[in-house]
Amino acid sequence: MSTTGATADPLAVLGALPGVAESVESVRKAVDRVYGHRIMRRRSNEITSEAALRGARGSAALSGADWALEEVRRRTDFSGDDGARTVGAALRLTAEAGQLLSIWRQSPLRVLARLHLVAAAESDARVGRPRQDGEPVDEPLIELPLPGAAEVSGRLEGLSELIVAGGSAPALVTAAVVHGELLALRPFGSHNGLVARAAQRIVLVGSGLDPKAICAAEVGHAELGRAAYVAALDGYVSGTPDGMAAWIAHCAKAVELGARESTAVCEALQRGAA
Repeated sequence: MSTTGATADPLAVLGALPGVAESVESVRKAVDRVYGHRIMRRRSNEITSEAALRGARGSAALSGADWALEEVRRRTDFSGDDGARTVGAALRLTAEAGQLLSIWRQSPLRVLARLHLVAAAESDARVGRPRQDGEPVDEPLIELPLPGAAEVSGRLEGLSELIVAGGSAPALVTAAVVHGELLALRPFGSHNGLVARAAQRIVLVGSGLDPKAICAAEVGHAELGRAAYVAALDGYVSGTPDGMAAWIAHCAKAVELGARESTAVCEALQRGAA
């Protein structure tokens, strides 16, 4: 992660970039709207469950398994081809993320290791630990240069320190940085995109911005499309103020679209109850 100057709180520097405050405010308004829906008072658990399903579908789509929502809903066996395994991994991660909220602020690296174990679901010495030099990475969507193991280790430690220290940066900015760093580093041999999006979910929920996990950013990222996702990530990796702000704005739009999706679910439930 690059910042524009030395500071005790680098995330605060990003929060002050031009346009970021507007993105943060727009997200807050979108989240408030869906939380204020009358259906949320009586059926919030249903909205949370539906958002989890749709979020997992969206995350899997970004990793190359673009299944129809109803196929994800009805399928019970995810042990078949690569696409099925990707969808299964996304569903497992979405379920696991909610169990790791209390650990994240104390030990984010432990949480990332757990997320990779859950996603990979296999016995392999490389699972659940950062990759070493020479080990391959299976992440076909992200074609950026692959950082070496020493850089990965150092930047993961730096990210962990920022999270543990806390700070004044908005939750959206922190979530975007966690997401972007993990995609840029690809610290594991596989499933880095799925892990990055699950980590983003943990930040958004654990920060209190979306405590009921109903504004699935993964839905928005999928709706915006893989090409836009990769282009925005290029901006993050550039480390320039404009590039970083563009990535944060992209993540903000994804959260807004996730909130819109859950609002639509609320409206459908309300019509059914009328």
